[in-house]
Amino acid sequence: MEKEKIIAALRESGAMLEGHFLLSSGRHADRYFQCAKLFQYPDRAAAALAPLADRIRRDMQSRRLTLCAVAGPALGGIIAAYELGRQLGLPAFFTERDPSGNMALRRGFEAPAGSILIAEDVITTAKSSCETAAVLEKLGARVAALACVVDRRAAGITLDWPVYAACALDAPSWAPEDCPFCARNIPWIKPGSRNQ
Repeated sequence: MEKEKIIAALRESGAMLEGHFLLSSGRHADRYFQCAKLFQYPDRAAAALAPLADRIRRDMQSRRLTLCAVAGPALGGIIAAYELGRQLGLPAFFTERDPSGNMALRRGFEAPAGSILIAEDVITTAKSSCETAAVLEKLGARVAALACVVDRRAAGITLDWPVYAACALDAPSWAPEDCPFCARNIPWIKPGSRNQ
């Protein structure tokens, strides 16, 4: 699916919102990507992630990338990890926050000893992905790459792994003290799942 088609699918499903939002990263933005609205349609989720799975599969076949599993941070990465795992023929599991708020591997999941792809719905700062990577690496796994539906990282946000994105968008975000909406006293909405 081309970038324009993915953007259209996000809009049609109500997954791309406009306004003043508090992101899970703590930053503020004028656009919010609620990929759960896209993922509620399994055929659209499969179509949005198919080109991404094809790119990853090609890199696996050429041995540029070796993977044994896909992991997604809850909540946004669960369906992305599942669908990529399904399309790539790999097991998929997820990390989630424990009662103290720390990312953990729970529910009897075990970190495999090989290379893992971390899958997310949206990457802004990749905080959840980095927390998931730290948990998995502590348990003996190796993170090989990240994957997402929407890569909305600002210029200058670099990561230790290659990023496979179905769609990279210029979607600015600001620290609260630099937010133009806050400067005009426009209240924000927090649609994400993480407590601040």
